[in-house]
Amino acid sequence: MQQVRKERRDVHGWLALDKAVGQTSTDAVAALKRMFRAKKVGHAGTLDPLASGVLPIAFGEATKTVPFVMDGEKAYRFTVRWGIETDTDDSDGQAVERSDLRPAREAILAALPAFRGTIEQTPPRFSAIKIGGERAYDLARQGEAVELCARPVEIHRLELVEIPDRDHAIFEAECGKGTYVRAIARDLGRKLGCRGHVSALRRTRVGPFREDGCVTMQALAALRDAEGEAALLRALLPVEAGLAALPSLNVSLADASRLALGQSVIVRGRDAPIMEGLVSVIAQGALIALGEMEQGSLKPKRIFRLPR
Repeated sequence: MQQVRKERRDVHGWLALDKAVGQTSTDAVAALKRMFRAKKVGHAGTLDPLASGVLPIAFGEATKTVPFVMDGEKAYRFTVRWGIETDTDDSDGQAVERSDLRPAREAILAALPAFRGTIEQTPPRFSAIKIGGERAYDLARQGEAVELCARPVEIHRLELVEIPDRDHAIFEAECGKGTYVRAIARDLGRKLGCRGHVSALRRTRVGPFREDGCVTMQALAALRDAEGEAALLRALLPVEAGLAALPSLNVSLADASRLALGQSVIVRGRDAPIMEGLVSVIAQGALIALGEMEQGSLKPKRIFRLPR
């Protein structure tokens, strides 16, 4: 008997997924799309299959806020395996350089300041960066020479946490958009003269989404099996969770209607807030738009079509 395909539905909001090791970010999105029967799903910031941790998942109208989450600071806890550099800069790759040298704690601590602040970093050859319209990792897998240019990245914090044995060291990092932890491990190993690669990686924060607010795929499946599909919606955060870093501006229903038509509105009155730049726009307690304030004028940039 042919199985009846369930109809997709409108689902809106954010889910902070605790992605498991071995699963790709694309696979996670596909699995959640099936589980929620959602029409539109995306994610904010790819995690390698080797990595676990925070993978923000956007449903429906929340996908319009993905760029603001991706631009947010990210935090990681990772383990570097000394003595081996790989072609992927992690343990999934093939060894390309080896060393018998192992760094002392003092040497590691002395090297870390060079990796804090604004630094020049060359991304891994196996990365999603496009070269001539193709992903670098696709070219690398085809055996082609991949040359990526160094670019500035922000590393706000990098600390040595633990040295469990002479071959491994555990670090924590907080960094800006476009930073590769695998490249930190590779370059730190080179600076110390001992080579190195990432052997374990966990992302603990992406913008407003933190490790302690995450839910696993297994927990979601158990919730669905115990209480039905409708219970899954309780795991979602509101769409505005993705705009937590932006100031909010309350407007009248009349102004909300004009913004929905793509029209700008003037924010008047003695008590009108003094704002410039991007704001989340609220009407009667509900998110209705993303707008830009400029000299008292509010221009709509994104309109949210959320059920009332």
